[in-house]
Amino acid sequence: MKVLAIDTATERCSVALRSDGQVSVRSVDTPRGHADIVLPMVQSLLQEAGLALRDLDGIAYGRGPGGFTGVRIAIGVVQGLAFGADLPTVGISNLAAVAQQVVQPVTQQGQRVLVCMDARMNEVYWGTYLCDAGTGLVMADGIERVGPVTSVEVSGAPLAVLAGTGFRAFPELAGRFAPLTAQDTVLPSAVEIALLGESELRAGKGLPASQAQPVYLRDQVAIAKL
Repeated sequence: MKVLAIDTATERCSVALRSDGQVSVRSVDTPRGHADIVLPMVQSLLQEAGLALRDLDGIAYGRGPGGFTGVRIAIGVVQGLAFGADLPTVGISNLAAVAQQVVQPVTQQGQRVLVCMDARMNEVYWGTYLCDAGTGLVMADGIERVGPVTSVEVSGAPLAVLAGTGFRAFPELAGRFAPLTAQDTVLPSAVEIALLGESELRAGKGLPASQAQPVYLRDQVAIAKL
């Protein structure tokens, strides 16, 4: 299977091509300019692999949560590419992509990850994930949320890993889950989005380009002036 993945939801702009289990990636960390660099990155990967868009089986994308502008860029680019080549699309949670990044070496059933990403406005995006021992892939262990640090409450099975920029932005959050040490510089990457996206596409969960949708978690993205 050949899957292209795009993620622009954070300061990391990344594109990955997963072709028959082999992965190539382009990645740039920059606070802005994602719209200008993402398409050349796509073109570079496809040229290197000797593939055209129509040779792909689908396109995966980081659906959020993340920066509103960044998430919209990914949706727009994916819709344009997928519509022209008549390809299915699949949205992957950026929080799940972070979780997948930190559990890939883990094979033990039930490994549980807490991901907290800085959401600005004194809030974090957060969720918990379980690693399936059979596939090595993460799955959501509950719903994803956004809220102040005090809203992060985890019950049930013990955590094995903490990851995400929310722990760096709010050191007191990591302190609540001692003695675990947070991997607080991890950002989502198109590599993991491609991996998770391939699984979704194999399961027949791809959607037409017109149905590619962002997930912001926040209902209100702007505050009106009084």
